[in-house]
Amino acid sequence: MTCTSSYATCAGREIHYTEWGAQHGRTVIAWHGLARTGRDMDELAAHMAGRGWRVICPDTIGRGLSQWAADPHDEYRLAFYARIAADLMDRLHVDEAHWVGTSMGGAIGTVCAAGLLQPQLKGRIKSLVLNDNAPKLAAPAVERIKAYAGNPPAFATIAELEAFFRQVYKPYGFLTDAQWRRLTETSTRRLPDGRVTPHYDPAMVRQFIDHPADYDLWEHYDALEIPVLCLRGEDSDLVLSETTDEMRRRGPGARGLAHVIEVPGCGHAPALNVSAQLDAVSGFIESVCERELLSNH
Repeated sequence: MTCTSSYATCAGREIHYTEWGAQHGRTVIAWHGLARTGRDMDELAAHMAGRGWRVICPDTIGRGLSQWAADPHDEYRLAFYARIAADLMDRLHVDEAHWVGTSMGGAIGTVCAAGLLQPQLKGRIKSLVLNDNAPKLAAPAVERIKAYAGNPPAFATIAELEAFFRQVYKPYGFLTDAQWRRLTETSTRRLPDGRVTPHYDPAMVRQFIDHPADYDLWEHYDALEIPVLCLRGEDSDLVLSETTDEMRRRGPGARGLAHVIEVPGCGHAPALNVSAQLDAVSGFIESVCERELLSNH
């Protein structure tokens, strides 16, 4: 299964995305984490495309091949990411979609699905998979992420950068050597002095400084009226078990629409690259579709 690489102007910025299974009518939007790129979703996208889904995997502004922010204060925040998502869906003629988001990508999906920031998206996102994301994040883990994301290291060689990624992203769980190499090569940029560094704008970490409450999302979560699946890495320091317990009790959880799966052998965040994780995501989305189909008859 192969993908196409394309660009679209969204909220005035050039956004890169890959698309899998473009011939299919049903759509999944798969959105990556804070310092990552849409290529992290390759295994999931290939899996879903093989099951008859069109899958769109954007690079967030300031990451991967997408344009960097002209105004980091206003553009590196969930409200602007939601504007980009709304424009992207419109430009790609996506009337409705199922959303899978890792970490930050899950937060973007939450605010888009709730419709409080982008009312035109209300009702267009039919289900939400939160991959190690929740309406409340553990403060010590956020500080850890800020520490490495805000000061990306530079190395003389790709091999050294790959070793760094293997250390930092060890909580992702099992990756093959080929997957580690692809993760490295798809998130590398070369500096003017010839060294290599992760492919993102370090200023994107200002979201946590300029908008410290941006990831406090209970208001948005409580407004959700769609099925939600949270995949929590069993060793995650970002999404705590007491938070997922609360997710089961309120918002869509109180309406019987929220489910939590503990993913063994992972912290923050499961890589969505092994059969158990892929089957959990596709099984959830397809069960939502089946229930909707039955309810319409």
